[in-house]
Amino acid sequence: MRPFVWICGFAIVTLLCSLQPARGNWPEFRGSQGEGHAADAQIPTAIGASVVQWEIDLPGKAWSSPVVWEDQVWLTNANVDGSELSVVCVDRRSGEIIHNKVLFRDDDPPFCYPANSYASSTPVIEAGRLYVHFGATLTACVDTATCEVLWQRTDLECDHHRGAAASPVLHQDRLLIALDGFDVQYVVALEKTTGKTMWKQDRQIDYETDNGDQMKAYSTGTVLRAGKQEMFISPSAMATIAYDPTDGRMLWKVYHKGMNASGRLPFDGKRVFITNGSGSIVAVRIDGSGDVTASHVDWTNGKSVAKKASPLLVDDLLYMTTDDGLLSCRDSESGEIIWIKRIAREFAASPLFAGGKIYCFSTEGKIITVQPGRKAEVLAETTLGDGFMATPAIIGNQIILRSKSKLYICGSP
Repeated sequence: MRPFVWICGFAIVTLLCSLQPARGNWPEFRGSQGEGHAADAQIPTAIGASVVQWEIDLPGKAWSSPVVWEDQVWLTNANVDGSELSVVCVDRRSGEIIHNKVLFRDDDPPFCYPANSYASSTPVIEAGRLYVHFGATLTACVDTATCEVLWQRTDLECDHHRGAAASPVLHQDRLLIALDGFDVQYVVALEKTTGKTMWKQDRQIDYETDNGDQMKAYSTGTVLRAGKQEMFISPSAMATIAYDPTDGRMLWKVYHKGMNASGRLPFDGKRVFITNGSGSIVAVRIDGSGDVTASHVDWTNGKSVAKKASPLLVDDLLYMTTDDGLLSCRDSESGEIIWIKRIAREFAASPLFAGGKIYCFSTEGKIITVQPGRKAEVLAETTLGDGFMATPAIIGNQIILRSKSKLYICGSP
Protein backbone atom coordinates (compact mmCIF):
# COMPACT_ATOMS: atom_id res chain seq x y z
CA MET A 1 0.00 0.00 0.00
CA ARG A 2 2.82 2.43 0.80
CA PRO A 3 4.33 2.36 -2.73
CA PHE A 4 0.87 3.06 -4.15
CA VAL A 5 0.38 6.00 -1.78
CA TRP A 6 3.85 7.31 -2.62
CA ILE A 7 3.19 7.04 -6.37
CA CYS A 8 -0.18 8.79 -6.03
CA GLY A 9 1.37 11.52 -3.93
CA PHE A 10 4.16 11.99 -6.45
CA ALA A 11 1.61 12.16 -9.28
CA ILE A 12 -0.40 14.80 -7.44
CA VAL A 13 2.68 16.91 -6.75
CA THR A 14 3.73 16.58 -10.40
CA LEU A 15 0.28 17.66 -11.55
CA LEU A 16 0.25 20.63 -9.21
CA CYS A 17 3.71 21.67 -10.35
CA SER A 18 2.61 21.43 -13.98
CA LEU A 19 -0.24 23.81 -13.26
CA GLN A 20 2.03 26.44 -11.71
CA PRO A 21 3.60 29.22 -13.81
CA ALA A 22 7.14 28.45 -14.90
CA ARG A 23 9.67 29.61 -12.32
CA GLY A 24 12.61 31.76 -13.28
CA ASN A 25 10.90 33.54 -16.18
CA TRP A 26 10.58 37.26 -16.89
CA PRO A 27 8.60 37.08 -20.13
CA GLU A 28 7.67 40.67 -20.97
CA PHE A 29 8.18 44.34 -20.20
CA ARG A 30 8.22 44.68 -16.38
CA GLY A 31 7.68 40.98 -15.70
CA SER A 32 4.91 38.42 -15.94
CA GLN A 33 2.14 40.76 -14.75
CA GLY A 34 3.72 43.92 -16.12
CA GLU A 35 3.86 45.39 -12.62
CA GLY A 36 7.64 45.40 -12.01
CA HIS A 37 7.47 43.05 -9.02
CA ALA A 38 9.74 40.17 -7.99
CA ALA A 39 8.62 40.07 -4.37
CA ASP A 40 10.55 36.94 -3.32
CA ALA A 41 13.83 37.82 -5.02
CA GLN A 42 16.81 38.42 -2.77
CA ILE A 43 19.10 40.54 -4.88
CA PRO A 44 21.90 42.65 -3.37
CA THR A 45 20.86 45.88 -1.72
CA ALA A 46 23.80 47.67 -3.32
CA ILE A 47 24.15 46.80 -7.01
CA GLY A 48 27.63 47.69 -8.21
CA ALA A 49 30.75 46.19 -9.76
CA SER A 50 31.37 43.94 -6.73
CA VAL A 51 28.22 41.87 -7.35
CA VAL A 52 28.52 41.56 -11.16
CA GLN A 53 28.65 37.88 -12.17
CA TRP A 54 29.34 38.61 -15.83
CA GLU A 55 29.07 41.43 -18.33
CA ILE A 56 29.12 41.59 -22.13
CA ASP A 57 29.32 44.40 -24.66
CA LEU A 58 26.19 45.24 -26.65
CA PRO A 59 27.16 47.30 -29.70
CA GLY A 60 24.41 49.38 -31.28
CA LYS A 61 21.67 51.44 -29.68
CA ALA A 62 18.56 49.89 -28.14
CA TRP A 63 16.38 50.84 -25.17
CA SER A 64 14.34 47.60 -25.05
CA SER A 65 14.41 45.52 -21.86
CA PRO A 66 15.73 41.96 -21.57
CA VAL A 67 13.24 39.09 -21.30
CA VAL A 68 14.10 35.68 -19.89
CA TRP A 69 12.84 32.14 -20.34
CA GLU A 70 14.68 29.61 -18.17
CA ASP A 71 18.38 30.14 -18.94
CA GLN A 72 17.93 32.18 -22.11
CA VAL A 73 18.13 35.98 -21.98
CA TRP A 74 16.76 37.63 -25.13
CA LEU A 75 17.06 41.21 -26.33
CA THR A 76 16.26 43.18 -29.44
CA ASN A 77 18.98 45.38 -30.88
CA ALA A 78 19.58 47.87 -33.68
CA ASN A 79 22.29 49.88 -35.36
CA VAL A 80 22.39 53.52 -34.34
CA ASP A 81 21.08 54.49 -37.80
CA GLY A 82 18.38 51.79 -37.87
CA SER A 83 19.82 49.99 -40.90
CA GLU A 84 19.89 46.62 -39.09
CA LEU A 85 17.34 45.22 -36.64
CA SER A 86 18.39 42.13 -34.73
CA VAL A 87 17.87 39.76 -31.80
CA VAL A 88 20.46 38.59 -29.29
CA CYS A 89 20.24 35.52 -27.05
CA VAL A 90 22.61 35.14 -24.09
CA ASP A 91 23.15 32.15 -21.79
CA ARG A 92 22.13 33.36 -18.34
CA ARG A 93 24.64 31.10 -16.56
CA SER A 94 27.78 31.99 -18.50
CA GLY A 95 27.11 35.20 -20.42
CA GLU A 96 27.91 33.40 -23.66
CA ILE A 97 26.12 34.78 -26.73
CA ILE A 98 24.06 31.92 -28.21
CA HIS A 99 22.40 33.82 -31.08
CA ASN A 100 23.04 37.22 -32.63
CA LYS A 101 20.93 37.46 -35.75
CA VAL A 102 19.94 40.32 -38.03
CA LEU A 103 16.23 40.02 -38.81
CA PHE A 104 15.79 43.02 -41.09
CA ARG A 105 17.97 45.34 -43.13
CA ASP A 106 16.77 48.75 -44.24
CA ASP A 107 18.79 51.06 -46.50
CA ASP A 108 16.38 53.92 -45.87
CA PRO A 109 15.08 53.64 -42.28
CA PRO A 110 12.39 56.06 -41.04
CA PHE A 111 13.34 58.98 -38.84
CA CYS A 112 13.92 58.28 -35.15
CA TYR A 113 14.29 60.99 -32.52
CA PRO A 114 17.81 60.85 -30.99
CA ALA A 115 16.38 60.31 -27.48
CA ASN A 116 14.64 57.17 -28.77
CA SER A 117 16.16 54.10 -30.47
CA TYR A 118 15.21 51.82 -33.35
CA ALA A 119 14.77 48.96 -30.85
CA SER A 120 12.88 50.41 -27.90
CA SER A 121 9.98 47.93 -27.86
CA THR A 122 10.58 45.04 -25.46
CA PRO A 123 9.87 41.56 -26.90
CA VAL A 124 7.63 38.98 -25.24
CA ILE A 125 8.62 35.33 -24.80
CA GLU A 126 6.99 31.99 -24.08
CA ALA A 127 8.22 28.39 -24.32
CA GLY A 128 9.79 28.00 -27.77
CA ARG A 129 8.81 31.39 -29.20
CA LEU A 130 9.98 34.99 -29.03
CA TYR A 131 7.78 37.77 -30.41
CA VAL A 132 9.58 40.94 -31.46
CA HIS A 133 8.20 44.31 -32.52
CA PHE A 134 10.12 47.16 -34.14
CA GLY A 135 7.10 49.34 -34.79
CA ALA A 136 5.72 49.44 -38.31
CA THR A 137 9.04 48.23 -39.75
CA LEU A 138 8.85 44.65 -38.45
CA THR A 139 6.85 42.37 -36.18
CA ALA A 140 8.04 38.76 -36.09
CA CYS A 141 8.02 35.43 -34.28
CA VAL A 142 11.35 33.69 -33.69
CA ASP A 143 12.01 30.08 -32.72
CA THR A 144 14.02 30.27 -29.48
CA ALA A 145 15.93 27.03 -30.17
CA THR A 146 17.10 27.81 -33.70
CA CYS A 147 16.59 31.59 -33.99
CA GLU A 148 14.71 30.96 -37.22
CA VAL A 149 11.90 33.37 -38.13
CA LEU A 150 8.56 31.55 -38.04
CA TRP A 151 6.50 34.44 -39.39
CA GLN A 152 6.85 38.16 -39.91
CA ARG A 153 4.74 41.21 -40.70
CA THR A 154 6.02 44.32 -42.44
CA ASP A 155 2.63 45.69 -43.46
CA LEU A 156 1.38 47.23 -40.19
CA GLU A 157 1.23 50.81 -41.40
CA CYS A 158 2.16 53.64 -39.05
CA ASP A 159 4.34 56.74 -39.23
CA HIS A 160 5.86 56.78 -35.74
CA HIS A 161 7.51 60.10 -36.62
CA ARG A 162 9.95 59.95 -33.67
CA GLY A 163 10.34 56.18 -33.44
CA ALA A 164 8.31 53.36 -31.89
CA ALA A 165 8.42 52.15 -28.26
CA ALA A 166 5.17 50.29 -27.42
CA SER A 167 5.80 46.64 -26.53
CA PRO A 168 3.61 43.70 -27.61
CA VAL A 169 1.46 41.84 -25.07
CA LEU A 170 0.83 38.10 -25.35
CA HIS A 171 -2.62 36.93 -24.27
CA GLN A 172 -3.81 33.38 -24.91
CA ASP A 173 -3.54 32.83 -28.68
CA ARG A 174 -2.95 36.42 -29.70
CA LEU A 175 -0.38 39.18 -29.73
CA LEU A 176 -1.84 42.59 -28.82
CA ILE A 177 -0.08 45.69 -30.16
CA ALA A 178 -0.84 49.41 -30.12
CA LEU A 179 0.36 51.51 -33.06
CA ASP A 180 -0.24 55.15 -32.19
CA GLY A 181 1.54 57.20 -34.81
CA PHE A 182 1.62 60.61 -36.42
CA ASP A 183 -0.77 59.54 -39.16
CA VAL A 184 -2.80 56.59 -37.85
CA GLN A 185 -3.66 55.28 -34.38
CA TYR A 186 -5.00 51.76 -33.85
CA VAL A 187 -4.75 48.52 -31.87
CA VAL A 188 -4.29 45.16 -33.57
CA ALA A 189 -4.45 41.51 -32.45
CA LEU A 190 -2.30 39.00 -34.35
CA GLU A 191 -2.73 35.23 -34.17
CA LYS A 192 0.45 34.10 -32.42
CA THR A 193 1.20 31.01 -34.53
CA THR A 194 0.71 32.62 -37.95
CA GLY A 195 0.89 36.39 -37.44
CA LYS A 196 -2.43 36.86 -39.23
CA THR A 197 -4.68 39.72 -38.14
CA MET A 198 -7.51 38.57 -35.85
CA TRP A 199 -8.95 42.04 -35.33
CA LYS A 200 -8.00 45.66 -35.76
CA GLN A 201 -9.62 48.69 -34.11
CA ASP A 202 -8.92 52.28 -35.02
CA ARG A 203 -8.74 54.56 -31.99
CA GLN A 204 -12.08 56.25 -31.50
CA ILE A 205 -10.60 59.31 -29.82
CA ASP A 206 -11.24 63.01 -30.28
CA TYR A 207 -7.67 64.31 -30.10
CA GLU A 208 -8.87 67.94 -30.34
CA THR A 209 -6.07 68.66 -32.83
CA ASP A 210 -4.89 67.83 -36.33
CA ASN A 211 -1.24 67.88 -35.20
CA GLY A 212 -0.08 64.27 -35.51
CA ASP A 213 2.80 64.91 -33.13
CA GLN A 214 0.24 65.23 -30.33
CA MET A 215 -1.54 61.98 -31.28
CA LYS A 216 1.49 59.71 -30.87
CA ALA A 217 1.90 57.36 -27.93
CA TYR A 218 4.38 54.71 -26.83
CA SER A 219 2.48 52.84 -24.16
CA THR A 220 2.32 49.09 -23.54
CA GLY A 221 -1.17 47.88 -22.68
CA THR A 222 -2.20 45.50 -19.91
CA VAL A 223 -4.76 42.68 -19.78
CA LEU A 224 -6.92 42.82 -16.63
CA ARG A 225 -10.21 41.41 -15.47
CA ALA A 226 -13.27 43.13 -13.99
CA GLY A 227 -15.63 40.40 -12.79
CA LYS A 228 -15.96 37.94 -15.68
CA GLN A 229 -14.86 40.48 -18.29
CA GLU A 230 -11.28 40.44 -19.51
CA MET A 231 -10.02 43.70 -20.98
CA PHE A 232 -6.95 44.97 -22.78
CA ILE A 233 -6.39 48.47 -21.39
CA SER A 234 -4.35 50.49 -23.86
CA PRO A 235 -3.37 54.15 -23.22
CA SER A 236 -3.04 56.58 -26.11
CA ALA A 237 -2.58 60.32 -26.32
CA MET A 238 -5.58 62.19 -24.90
CA ALA A 239 -7.47 59.03 -23.79
CA THR A 240 -7.19 55.41 -22.69
CA ILE A 241 -9.42 52.64 -24.05
CA ALA A 242 -10.27 49.19 -22.69
CA TYR A 243 -10.89 46.59 -25.42
CA ASP A 244 -12.33 43.09 -25.31
CA PRO A 245 -9.23 41.05 -26.27
CA THR A 246 -11.34 38.44 -28.08
CA ASP A 247 -12.84 40.74 -30.71
CA GLY A 248 -11.50 44.28 -30.17
CA ARG A 249 -14.83 45.67 -29.02
CA MET A 250 -14.45 48.88 -26.99
CA LEU A 251 -15.59 48.36 -23.39
CA TRP A 252 -14.85 51.77 -21.94
CA LYS A 253 -12.91 54.94 -22.64
CA VAL A 254 -11.59 57.69 -20.38
CA TYR A 255 -10.36 61.11 -21.50
CA HIS A 256 -7.42 62.45 -19.50
CA LYS A 257 -5.71 64.71 -22.04
CA GLY A 258 -1.93 64.72 -22.41
CA MET A 259 0.24 63.27 -25.16
CA ASN A 260 2.82 60.52 -25.73
CA ALA A 261 1.78 58.05 -23.03
CA SER A 262 4.60 55.55 -22.36
CA GLY A 263 4.28 54.09 -18.85
CA ARG A 264 2.67 50.71 -18.19
CA LEU A 265 -0.37 50.74 -15.90
CA PRO A 266 -0.24 49.64 -12.25
CA PHE A 267 -3.49 48.06 -10.98
CA ASP A 268 -4.62 47.92 -7.35
CA GLY A 269 -7.51 45.50 -7.87
CA LYS A 270 -10.00 48.29 -8.48
CA ARG A 271 -8.35 51.06 -10.48
CA VAL A 272 -5.52 51.66 -12.93
CA PHE A 273 -3.10 54.59 -12.76
CA ILE A 274 -2.50 56.24 -16.14
CA THR A 275 0.40 58.61 -16.81
CA ASN A 276 1.22 60.63 -19.92
CA GLY A 277 4.01 62.59 -21.52
CA SER A 278 2.52 65.88 -20.40
CA GLY A 279 3.23 65.04 -16.76
CA SER A 280 -0.10 64.09 -15.22
CA ILE A 281 -1.58 60.95 -13.65
CA VAL A 282 -5.19 59.84 -13.36
CA ALA A 283 -6.70 57.01 -11.27
CA VAL A 284 -9.55 55.24 -13.08
CA ARG A 285 -11.84 52.43 -11.85
CA ILE A 286 -12.04 49.67 -14.47
CA ASP A 287 -15.61 48.45 -13.93
CA GLY A 288 -17.35 51.02 -16.15
CA SER A 289 -18.71 50.99 -19.69
CA GLY A 290 -18.79 53.55 -22.47
CA ASP A 291 -17.27 56.97 -21.76
CA VAL A 292 -16.34 56.84 -18.04
CA THR A 293 -14.61 60.22 -17.85
CA ALA A 294 -17.30 61.75 -15.65
CA SER A 295 -18.07 58.67 -13.57
CA HIS A 296 -14.96 56.56 -12.88
CA VAL A 297 -12.05 58.96 -12.32
CA ASP A 298 -11.15 58.88 -8.63
CA TRP A 299 -8.40 61.48 -8.70
CA THR A 300 -5.87 63.24 -10.91
CA ASN A 301 -2.59 64.98 -10.18
CA GLY A 302 0.05 66.87 -12.14
CA LYS A 303 2.92 67.21 -9.65
CA SER A 304 6.16 65.17 -9.92
CA VAL A 305 4.69 62.68 -12.38
CA ALA A 306 6.92 60.45 -14.53
CA LYS A 307 6.70 61.17 -18.26
CA LYS A 308 8.66 58.09 -19.40
CA ALA A 309 9.03 55.58 -16.55
CA SER A 310 6.14 53.38 -15.42
CA PRO A 311 4.75 53.96 -11.92
CA LEU A 312 5.38 51.28 -9.29
CA LEU A 313 2.64 50.22 -6.87
CA VAL A 314 3.68 48.62 -3.58
CA ASP A 315 0.85 47.94 -1.14
CA ASP A 316 -1.15 51.17 -1.04
CA LEU A 317 1.66 53.48 -2.14
CA LEU A 318 2.52 54.62 -5.65
CA TYR A 319 6.13 55.46 -6.53
CA MET A 320 7.41 57.32 -9.59
CA THR A 321 10.84 58.28 -10.92
CA THR A 322 10.61 61.46 -12.98
CA ASP A 323 12.47 62.74 -15.99
CA ASP A 324 14.24 65.31 -13.77
CA GLY A 325 15.54 62.86 -11.16
CA LEU A 326 12.83 62.91 -8.50
CA LEU A 327 11.39 59.93 -6.67
CA SER A 328 7.89 60.55 -5.33
CA CYS A 329 5.60 58.54 -3.10
CA ARG A 330 1.84 59.10 -2.99
CA ASP A 331 -1.20 57.45 -1.49
CA SER A 332 -2.86 55.35 -4.21
CA GLU A 333 -6.31 55.74 -2.70
CA SER A 334 -6.36 59.54 -2.59
CA GLY A 335 -3.46 60.63 -4.81
CA GLU A 336 -2.00 62.65 -1.93
CA ILE A 337 1.76 63.13 -2.21
CA ILE A 338 3.52 61.78 0.89
CA TRP A 339 7.10 62.67 0.01
CA ILE A 340 9.35 63.74 -2.86
CA LYS A 341 13.12 63.28 -2.92
CA ARG A 342 15.73 64.13 -5.54
CA ILE A 343 17.90 61.04 -6.01
CA ALA A 344 19.41 61.41 -9.50
CA ARG A 345 19.70 63.69 -12.51
CA GLU A 346 17.26 61.92 -14.84
CA PHE A 347 15.21 58.72 -15.15
CA ALA A 348 13.83 56.83 -18.16
CA ALA A 349 13.91 53.20 -16.92
CA SER A 350 11.09 52.11 -14.62
CA PRO A 351 11.67 51.25 -10.94
CA LEU A 352 11.35 47.66 -9.70
CA PHE A 353 10.29 46.06 -6.41
CA ALA A 354 12.22 43.03 -5.15
CA GLY A 355 12.69 41.42 -1.74
CA GLY A 356 11.04 44.29 0.13
CA LYS A 357 13.10 47.02 -1.58
CA ILE A 358 12.64 49.45 -4.47
CA TYR A 359 15.40 49.79 -7.08
CA CYS A 360 15.72 52.85 -9.33
CA PHE A 361 18.00 53.15 -12.38
CA SER A 362 19.10 56.53 -13.74
CA THR A 363 20.21 57.57 -17.21
CA GLU A 364 23.71 58.38 -15.91
CA GLY A 365 24.21 54.93 -14.34
CA LYS A 366 23.21 55.45 -10.72
CA ILE A 367 21.31 52.63 -8.98
CA ILE A 368 19.44 53.82 -5.92
CA THR A 369 17.87 51.35 -3.49
CA VAL A 370 15.01 52.67 -1.38
CA GLN A 371 13.02 51.30 1.52
CA PRO A 372 9.30 51.47 0.65
CA GLY A 373 7.13 53.37 3.09
CA ARG A 374 5.79 56.73 4.15
CA LYS A 375 9.27 57.98 5.03
CA ALA A 376 11.93 58.54 2.37
CA GLU A 377 14.82 56.21 3.21
CA VAL A 378 17.67 55.52 0.77
CA LEU A 379 19.40 52.21 1.57
CA ALA A 380 22.18 52.26 -1.02
CA GLU A 381 23.50 54.27 -3.95
CA THR A 382 25.94 52.86 -6.50
CA THR A 383 27.06 53.47 -10.07
CA LEU A 384 27.34 50.83 -12.78
CA GLY A 385 28.03 51.33 -16.46
CA ASP A 386 27.13 54.26 -18.66
CA GLY A 387 23.46 54.75 -17.86
CA PHE A 388 20.12 52.97 -18.06
CA MET A 389 17.35 53.61 -20.55
CA ALA A 390 16.04 50.03 -20.36
CA THR A 391 14.19 48.60 -17.36
CA PRO A 392 16.05 45.55 -15.93
CA ALA A 393 14.72 42.01 -15.50
CA ILE A 394 14.79 39.99 -12.26
CA ILE A 395 15.19 36.19 -12.26
CA GLY A 396 15.47 34.19 -9.07
CA ASN A 397 17.98 36.15 -6.98
CA GLN A 398 19.60 37.82 -9.98
CA ILE A 399 19.01 41.09 -11.73
CA ILE A 400 19.82 41.54 -15.42
CA LEU A 401 20.62 45.11 -16.39
CA ARG A 402 20.98 46.55 -19.87
CA SER A 403 22.97 49.77 -19.88
CA LYS A 404 23.49 51.90 -22.96
CA SER A 405 26.37 49.69 -24.08
CA LYS A 406 26.52 46.52 -21.91
CA LEU A 407 24.51 43.70 -20.40
CA TYR A 408 25.17 42.78 -16.75
CA ILE A 409 23.94 40.05 -14.42
CA CYS A 410 24.25 40.66 -10.70
CA GLY A 411 23.47 38.57 -7.62
CA SER A 412 23.54 34.87 -6.81
CA PRO A 413 22.37 32.17 -9.24
